[in-house]
Amino acid sequence: MSDEKKTQVGEQGIYDAKTLGAPKVAVLGLQHMFAMFGATVLVPMLTGLDVSTTLLFAGLGTLLFHFLTKRKVPAFLGSSFAFLPGYFAIAPEGQKELLPYACVGVACAGLLYLVLSALIKAFGSGKVMKFFPPIVTGPIIIAIGLTLSQSAIDSCASDWLIALVAIILIIICNIWGKGMIKIIPIIIGVFGSYILAVILGRADFSAVADAAWVGLPIHFERTAFWAFKDGNTSLLITAIITIVPIALATIVEHIGDISAISSTVGRNFIKDPGLHRTLLGDGLATSLAALFGAPANTTYGENTGVLSLTKVYDPFVIRLAACFAILFSFCPKFAALVGNMPTATVGGVSLVLYGMISAVGVRNIVEAKCDFSKSRNFIIAALILVLSIGIKYSAAGAIVIPAGSITISLSGLAIGALVGIILNAVLPGKDYVFPED
Repeated sequence: MSDEKKTQVGEQGIYDAKTLGAPKVAVLGLQHMFAMFGATVLVPMLTGLDVSTTLLFAGLGTLLFHFLTKRKVPAFLGSSFAFLPGYFAIAPEGQKELLPYACVGVACAGLLYLVLSALIKAFGSGKVMKFFPPIVTGPIIIAIGLTLSQSAIDSCASDWLIALVAIILIIICNIWGKGMIKIIPIIIGVFGSYILAVILGRADFSAVADAAWVGLPIHFERTAFWAFKDGNTSLLITAIITIVPIALATIVEHIGDISAISSTVGRNFIKDPGLHRTLLGDGLATSLAALFGAPANTTYGENTGVLSLTKVYDPFVIRLAACFAILFSFCPKFAALVGNMPTATVGGVSLVLYGMISAVGVRNIVEAKCDFSKSRNFIIAALILVLSIGIKYSAAGAIVIPAGSITISLSGLAIGALVGIILNAVLPGKDYVFPED
């Protein structure tokens, strides 16, 4: 194979957009949108955020990410599950008047990406990431999944038959599915259990019938700007302190996703366009989305799977998928159809996803070969897990700190993350080196 041909395969895959032609490129773009669709719309359904706003900023965030990464990285940005505990800590029942405060916290968490991006640009990735080794981030990710487990079980309990159908379909498609079936098990699980609910008469479509076909996807009373206007200072500070530490786990998730995309495509995107640029794109996309009432963004593994399946690595196809997501965001009837999904369907899907979040944390620790014969590692992991989960399920559900006229409430995840980072920094015996290659 010639060097020119190798470059084409490495950068664009076997085919690029010009080679394929408009009809096939359009189909590939839709495929990428639907690959991220199931997980992306599940986050607003779980939290009470708006589905249309979520789709709009998944698309806009992806386009912003591509602009900041010099249009080189074929990554799609969708809703992040890691921030769910933060939303639940501030608005446990999805209260619309409290969600804007959670959005402020997520917007500030996105700014942490920018800080880390600047530090990596100035000092290099290895020197910065030594403060976030797998012995810290792994247990944090495990705790994220475990702290969400109760909400999944409660949702499943509303109708275990519907929930089990969703769970079984996801497992079957993920283990035995071929081609796109293996890539979109969440969508199939949702559709299968949704259809069963309709057949059994357990779905109400009145809201879908009443919804308009076209409408604006942004609502001021659901944005972070409304929280600033409302002016509850205590809740604002609590939201920021509770949610920002979660970004420590999602930053590591981001690095893992960029590494996976690099491996799939055959190019080192951590070096070119640079980890600082990908973090900048992800962070700004997250802050922008949160300010307007959408969930935090993150690079999606589902779309990496589609890249591997199709061998089409042209970032233009991803940008087209982003445009499709933006287009769908202006259809309230579509959002109503998604929002009408049975609680048990959401429960079944979330039960699998939350477990997978914890499993990713375990994989993080195993692949990094963390040495638990060392007392420092054992203590760090133990305290992160016990504090994160123990505080979550305590009577108060958080650590409440009076500070003059305001009250600050720290979630278990915030405490666990901060303690883990501090202990890793001060305890002797650090043995992990971040591999820049």
